[in-house]
Amino acid sequence: MRARPTTFGDRAGDGEGTRVRELVLRARDGDAAAWTALVERHAETLWAVARSWRLGDADCADVVQLTWLRLVERLDTIQDPDAVGAWLVVTARREAARTARERGYEPLGATTAALPPPHDVVAAREQVCAVGTALRTLPRRCRDLLRLAALAPGQAELAAALDMPVGGLGPTRARCLQKLRRKLTP
Repeated sequence: MRARPTTFGDRAGDGEGTRVRELVLRARDGDAAAWTALVERHAETLWAVARSWRLGDADCADVVQLTWLRLVERLDTIQDPDAVGAWLVVTARREAARTARERGYEPLGATTAALPPPHDVVAAREQVCAVGTALRTLPRRCRDLLRLAALAPGQAELAAALDMPVGGLGPTRARCLQKLRRKLTP
């Protein structure tokens, strides 16, 4: 039995399972849909990298935008299109570090404490990937609520963004988290 090729960022329900390699090659040829798919698959990760440097929203947006600009500038020189996700993360980290130095920020967790052992880092990464995969399988309303809840400065802004009453946020969030937990529990 042949193994299925690795697909990164498969979206539940998109029916495509398009490999990153294919998207990169199509983007090189100017395919706007491929660019959109690449952005959708990697934007959250790039924002997380920028936020890990304690940057403000505007600086995070700049880091993410500069990372995409770097990809546009170097797209023809990417030797391993399957690794574009890692390339984007490294580039975002460098842009965030540069911005943080300019602003005098320190990354989250930047202390004199020793780094965690590699197996802990791998386990944590696998857990984050599992949560991301489970999150993508939730109904759109739950996905939107949980993603925006992590970014919204307050309940009123979150309620406005979701067009919901503030009083409905807590119970809806609890139900969405319960669905997410069920998907993560074997």
